[in-house]
Amino acid sequence: MIDGKLIDTKINFAILASGAGSNADKICSYFKDHPHIQVNLIISNNINAGVLQVAASHGIESIVIPKSSWATPEIVLPDLRTKEITHIVLAGFLLLIPSWLVHEFKGHIINIHPALLPKYGGKGMYGHHVHEKVKLSGDVISGITIHEVNEKYDEGDILFQKEINIDPEDSADQIAAKVLEIEHYYYPRIIEQWVLGKNL
Repeated sequence: MIDGKLIDTKINFAILASGAGSNADKICSYFKDHPHIQVNLIISNNINAGVLQVAASHGIESIVIPKSSWATPEIVLPDLRTKEITHIVLAGFLLLIPSWLVHEFKGHIINIHPALLPKYGGKGMYGHHVHEKVKLSGDVISGITIHEVNEKYDEGDILFQKEINIDPEDSADQIAAKVLEIEHYYYPRIIEQWVLGKNL
């Protein structure tokens, strides 16, 4: 029961990640034992990604789908259907989501970006590349953007933004640490609001 309305369908989402998986770890912890939402699958394009160990530590099934296979629905969809995935969460996933997957899960794919879009977005703007640009710009504010996903990098509808102050002496690494802290706090909570809002 959410706000007096019955949720009778379990929400299963897959996390897509390419790297260490710190956001995935926070998301898995947040939704552990959640009455309506569960992380059912973690997918990486990188066989050496730390997120695979994150999946194991949480007892969540993980698979690796290499970059060359994402253009082929017949390779990707069976795992999503077997696990009854309803939503997809990107957490440091570096590949462009193919148009067929955007259409298959239209309005049900979410991403987090470590800056205030539309600034510092687009192809190649991820991780440390973003924070280096912010540092070089002299900006005194950065933050995070959580948005739905379409066929272009970082151009889906914005759902949430949170600003942080940057000190002029902050290095790119220090900016990254500040941004990551708010990513870890807000992303699971916005995911929860997002998926429940679509199912009320």
